[in-house]
Amino acid sequence: MSRIVMAMSGGVDSSVAAALLRRAGHEVIGVFMRHGETEPAACAAERADTTVGPTQSLPIIGVRADHKQGCCSASDAADARRVAENLDIPFYALNLSDDFGRIIDYFVDEYTAARTPNPCVVCNNWLKFGKLFQYADSADAEFVATGHYARVQEMGRGDLGLLRGLDAHKDQSYVLFGVSREYLPRMMFPLGGYRKEQIRDIARELCLGVAEKRDSQEICFVTSGDHAEFVRRRRASADSAIDNRFDTAGEIALANGTIVGHHAGIEAFTIGQRKGLRVAMGQPYYVTQIDAQTCRVTIGPREDLARRELTAHRANWLVDPPHTPFRALVQIRYNSPAAAASVMPLAGDRFRVDFDEPRYGVAPGQSAVCYDGQRVLGGGWIE
Repeated sequence: MSRIVMAMSGGVDSSVAAALLRRAGHEVIGVFMRHGETEPAACAAERADTTVGPTQSLPIIGVRADHKQGCCSASDAADARRVAENLDIPFYALNLSDDFGRIIDYFVDEYTAARTPNPCVVCNNWLKFGKLFQYADSADAEFVATGHYARVQEMGRGDLGLLRGLDAHKDQSYVLFGVSREYLPRMMFPLGGYRKEQIRDIARELCLGVAEKRDSQEICFVTSGDHAEFVRRRRASADSAIDNRFDTAGEIALANGTIVGHHAGIEAFTIGQRKGLRVAMGQPYYVTQIDAQTCRVTIGPREDLARRELTAHRANWLVDPPHTPFRALVQIRYNSPAAAASVMPLAGDRFRVDFDEPRYGVAPGQSAVCYDGQRVLGGGWIE
């Protein structure tokens, strides 16, 4: 059996994943990654043991001010530790707040540049399947496991592929496209062959105490639950150091230039957004364009969102990098279906996607992920 570092968030998915690995006879090391932003009123847990090392705990601080379900609070850490005790596996907390600062900077920079960030993808690339592998090496662990609904499968002749999870409603392969291909042989997803309801049943059978816990749906470091307010606060704090007022307020306009309203900042908008426009048009209108230079937000009817093509950069391939055009199913958001398209590799780690049918809500900054059936071929960031 193998020694495995298991990323434990305190939720039902990672808890059951750890249990399944333990049941299979593996030596499991539970690890909680502390990387959410701390609120002033946060409580501290695990203060007794503050030594640092591959087999020691670190302070865990953080609780959501709005009580929404996140994934990095002190209560989550406590849940993860209780599950680890139940399973009789060692449990350690890693303080990755400094490293996670890069993700927060990326998040803020993308919104203020009129792009829509995807911090979960970046977290997987940099931390869960980046820093966590460094920790695994220090602990002489062969694998890193998470509670993602995805699968790593032998495709023949030693070729490993990343596949969608069996549960189509919970599949998380989209947010894993950016992991390094070299890590595939060391990645484990114990939940990939299960459906969510089965996972909750297993948690109840094992009396893990998190069987009914809600799935995390919030951005873990946005402790207020308001990402626009978070971006404003972070930028205002940074700009105050150089005596420069941060302001992205501007006009809301139609495609023909007619001004129909004003907004407090472009960080509150994303392409395809319908709610929160605060402009009465008599029918549903959507954000169709955001200009970072003028801070103008353009809105229009749904048909104005239709796009048949996109280009993506910083491509990451989990197969041999393609050099000729190919057919694929391309997914442009985590919660949108993949659509048939032709993909043209371009120079400089870029590619172009031409969809068979128009797609709606193609947002710069989001990921375009290419699939061959269930298999993730790779993807990139929409320009």
